[in-house]
Amino acid sequence: MSNELVINSTPKGDRIALLQDKRIVEYHFEESEEHFSVGDIYLGTVKKLVTGLNAAFIDIGYEKDAFLHYLDLGHNINSLNKFTKDVIAKRTSDGMLNGFEMEPEIDKHGKIDKVLAKNAPILVQVVKEPISTKGPRLSCDISIAGRFLVLVPFGHSINISKKITSKQERQRLHRLVQGIKPPNFGVIIRTVAEGKESEEIELDLRSLLAKWDAGTKALRDARPRDKIIGEMSRATSIMRDMLNDNFDSITLDNKEMYEEVRSYVQQIAPEKQNIVRFHQGKNKVFEQFGIEKQLKMLFGRSVSLPGGGYLIIEHTEALHVIDVNSGNKSNQEESQEDTAINVNIEAAKEIARQLRLRDMGGIIVIDFIDMKKPENKKQIYDVMREEMKLDRSKFTILPLTKFGLMQITRQRVRPELNIQTHEVCPTCGGTGKITASIAVSDIVEQNVDYILSKQNEKGLRITLHPYLYSYFMNGFPSKRIRWWFKYKTWVNLIQDSSLGITEFHFYNKSGEPIEIHG
Repeated sequence: MSNELVINSTPKGDRIALLQDKRIVEYHFEESEEHFSVGDIYLGTVKKLVTGLNAAFIDIGYEKDAFLHYLDLGHNINSLNKFTKDVIAKRTSDGMLNGFEMEPEIDKHGKIDKVLAKNAPILVQVVKEPISTKGPRLSCDISIAGRFLVLVPFGHSINISKKITSKQERQRLHRLVQGIKPPNFGVIIRTVAEGKESEEIELDLRSLLAKWDAGTKALRDARPRDKIIGEMSRATSIMRDMLNDNFDSITLDNKEMYEEVRSYVQQIAPEKQNIVRFHQGKNKVFEQFGIEKQLKMLFGRSVSLPGGGYLIIEHTEALHVIDVNSGNKSNQEESQEDTAINVNIEAAKEIARQLRLRDMGGIIVIDFIDMKKPENKKQIYDVMREEMKLDRSKFTILPLTKFGLMQITRQRVRPELNIQTHEVCPTCGGTGKITASIAVSDIVEQNVDYILSKQNEKGLRITLHPYLYSYFMNGFPSKRIRWWFKYKTWVNLIQDSSLGITEFHFYNKSGEPIEIHG
């Protein structure tokens, strides 16, 4: 299975697509402006204590105060608060906790007003981004994720991913980390650490300690609402978590980000730095990889399946509902049961992809086509579990009920992603009335004639919808070839499926837009 990461930079932010075997499985949009991302660590201020909820509301600079529950304080909140006050008062400037005297752990059944005080400074980490009308959700159980390890300040234990099953390997990793871990730090060993050399793991630990130490120095002069430690960008965090031997390419169209990503890959996996590529083609990078078209087809209410069936995806405030339909496949199998099992298997695979793609969270209810045989129901359950293994979010899948319903809960830490798949007509502007749409090809030809004959432009380039592109390129001699005979210059046509069907743009050889007449 090949993995490709494609990043398109726009004025509003970066669009990130993860492809597996050329098909999109994850899509993210990272806004340019300040965003309260999962993993960011802030210096907050306790604004309100709500004993009825056993929680506090913390001001970290978002328009609504962030939520912090008692159970998210962590056992060593008193040690964290003591350290925070010492650093702000400049009684200590070192992030290394060698001589730090730990405070007693809090009671897990305690009350929040016994631990926190109103208007007190507090170091917090975002664990859930702002969603809908809710502010961010916070934790004081600080952790800093690296490629192989997760560093937990004020912890003691060494925990190993359950996905590392070899007893011998678990013992090796435990001994290795035990020998290099400084006091008053806990460590979680990630799955990707399995089989890695001690030098790589030690380098990762040193990098995490340096990040914590830099955060400590930033905390000394920080003011309330300041970000102390920022989580890396969504693109680099995907590489940190997923970069492996199956990664074939990372393609970017922004030179500055290209240098940043290449430097990061060189740091974490030097042997893979050559897979980072800068896109310089005439087509947009998402168009080149066929991503634009996939996005338009995959984010609608209805999603087609390869065998002729389709999904209907509905979103409500409480849950997501997915209905599986057989479509035109209903007459292709020998029996209704065969039709049901085949469509349901295709649906389970596509649903697992849709959950990652749209980052759907909370409760998901799937209405599969009814099946009578218990072994077929179990097969659908097994297929869904297998397909969801690649999902990095926490999830729980329940077997099908007697009504053919499957229930899934999936962790939601970011707002669900939606893409507008209905376009406003560029000709009528959404009014429902257009003039001379049939003459759009004539309008293009008139402008080509004017630009090449009157303005004597060379290196003319036109971006247009694939339908218009085909109209001018197909046939012999094609319209484009006729232009060459008439004007003695080639017109470069570029198809762009993000444009409306009657939309087109002219550019000169420098890539600057050319004003056209209608």
